[in-house]
Amino acid sequence: METKRNAERIKEEVSLVEFLSRLGHHPSHRSGKELFYKSMLRKENTPSLCVNDQLDVWFDHGGANLSGIKGGNVIDFALSYWHPITFGEAIDKINQIMTLPTKVASLDPNKQKRPRQKATLLANYKIQDIRELGHNHAIEKYLKKRGIWDQAQGKIKEVYYSIEAGPKKGKNYFSAGWQNENGGWELRNRIGAFDFKACLGRKGISFYEGSPEKLALFEGFLDFLSWKKDHPNASDSVIVLNSVNLLDIGIKKALSYKNIDVFFDRDNAGETAFKILKKELPHALDRSDTYSNYKDYNEMSLARRPALLPWEEENVYDKILATYKR
Repeated sequence: METKRNAERIKEEVSLVEFLSRLGHHPSHRSGKELFYKSMLRKENTPSLCVNDQLDVWFDHGGANLSGIKGGNVIDFALSYWHPITFGEAIDKINQIMTLPTKVASLDPNKQKRPRQKATLLANYKIQDIRELGHNHAIEKYLKKRGIWDQAQGKIKEVYYSIEAGPKKGKNYFSAGWQNENGGWELRNRIGAFDFKACLGRKGISFYEGSPEKLALFEGFLDFLSWKKDHPNASDSVIVLNSVNLLDIGIKKALSYKNIDVFFDRDNAGETAFKILKKELPHALDRSDTYSNYKDYNEMSLARRPALLPWEEENVYDKILATYKR
């Protein structure tokens, strides 16, 4: 039963594209909704293993491998990749690589948690321009709404890019961009009622060198900049994981620090990530009690903001007109 529950959660939460990236495999090109890889399940010269990154399923057009499996979900891939392992062993390997807990925690049915966002890895894009903040009103509005406009100066850029293939080919986009140490851009923006989260290029952590003894560790840059807002004179070195799936890289970077404060999200993935980190770095301290009533540091920071005046609210005219409807 426990294995089955873990399998269901893996299928819901694990991005197949990110899983392949963690294994060192990256797409050769995109065609429509599918990413094409040179099959890592057998020898070939022409990429024929495709992944639908929206549905998180794969299919090998080149034929079956030694396992006899030609396609399926991330678990089917693991069974093919590490053939001839068992189903339970495949679950354990995925958990280890993606730093997921091996057991599903029981949740309080009366306590609702904000779902974690899954970042999209954009392929076949072209960066058109990188600008300093101040040229794009929508990006400025988004960062101000997250309460980090001042702290974002010099750290976040305006990233303009276009899609080069697929159904969105030729369309232009922009987002607030945070560069990781591999040169990739972690993107955030507000699109309609939803927060957009994606990555251009290779995923990686972000590191800011400060004190050689003190380190502050965060999951994302919104939390780091919110913390920086509260501690403008802090001299700590800083690691932003940009994804808990990069925890092992963050741990290696943190090994030399004597004092480590950890500000992970107060949810299942964040708590599990800290437990894994604590085994490698026993002296690390969990500082999530700082925002004990909130999911993360940014959420706490926003809750402290004073109420907006009527003319500062969004859609103020629609709200006013609604009061006159009969």
